[in-house]
Amino acid sequence: MRLYALCDQELLDSKGISVENFVTIAKENGAEILQYRNKSADIAFIKQQLIAIRKIYDGFLIVNDAYELVEFCDGVHLGQEDLKSIDSDIQNAVKIVRMVITKDKILGISTHNREEVLEANSCDLNYIGLGAYRNTNTKNVNAILGDKLDAIAAESKHFVAAIGGVKLSDVFTYVTYHVIGSGLVE
Repeated sequence: MRLYALCDQELLDSKGISVENFVTIAKENGAEILQYRNKSADIAFIKQQLIAIRKIYDGFLIVNDAYELVEFCDGVHLGQEDLKSIDSDIQNAVKIVRMVITKDKILGISTHNREEVLEANSCDLNYIGLGAYRNTNTKNVNAILGDKLDAIAAESKHFVAAIGGVKLSDVFTYVTYHVIGSGLVE
């Protein structure tokens, strides 16, 4: 199992945990990738947090949504809705983002079903997030993939990060990374 730690600012604030403490926990658990997600802050605050994380974390650092801050990290992760706000055609949206962040940065997107995975196969990505595997308290989930997640992951040409209610103890065949956020701090 390879760990992709999801550092969600809202979750940390609700539990009274600092970003620095979360990064320490993620490092202790062998996190290779850390994504910083903050859906409510302004760009200046997100930039400040990325700089703080970079000072104490030397793994891959990904920012959620704020691709304009890619110079402060190693890549960007975008959800389906965020891509559609760039262009209604997901493939065009990925092309636009790739032009902004360039080829030397990591680009990942969220997928939730077989159709989105197959569409992602024709995009210039480094990985996909696939899920939700099970229900989670950190995000509203419309569909749970459960045991179907691994079979859908097998159809991806990209690395797959299992998202949504994933635990360190979960076992997959075709999933490269377990994305854990709240499970690291509960």
